[in-house]
Amino acid sequence: MSYSLNVPVPGAVERLTTDLYPQLTAFDTIRDRHTLVVKRFENQSYDRLRETLRTPLANEPAFEARITGIDTFERPTRGDGPVVYLTVDSPGLFALHDRLVDRFGAIEGLEGDDYVPHVTLARGGSPSAVEALRDVEFDPVRWTVTELDIWSAEYREVAGSIPLRG
Repeated sequence: MSYSLNVPVPGAVERLTTDLYPQLTAFDTIRDRHTLVVKRFENQSYDRLRETLRTPLANEPAFEARITGIDTFERPTRGDGPVVYLTVDSPGLFALHDRLVDRFGAIEGLEGDDYVPHVTLARGGSPSAVEALRDVEFDPVRWTVTELDIWSAEYREVAGSIPLRG
């Protein structure tokens, strides 16, 4: 089974995606559940993964994150493009991702040097739809990340949460 370790997306980000919805209707698919992946884990059981993460996350400090704009993956590693997403600025998130990749390895094309923290909004829009969305202005959304979620790809829901204690 596949899981990912995610940053919970706060209500302010969900409100932003709701505000952007009229511009997203020009895309083929709109993401209805918003996630911010820290690290992916493939072919693991939940119990084993939770135990495996216990040590590296035991003293992990809370960190700041900020949504700063809108960008695209023109040719995404997986699935149809373009993918439009909210950009995430967070030195703490990058540092955590790097530590987890050092310990567990990277999924090629998605992690390590290829890691781009983001919240996917939609896929499959025309160039004009992409440009219109890139031109949308909004105030940055800031929050403190105090826990991480283990997300089940199969069930599309949070399987468990891990508080950051450091």
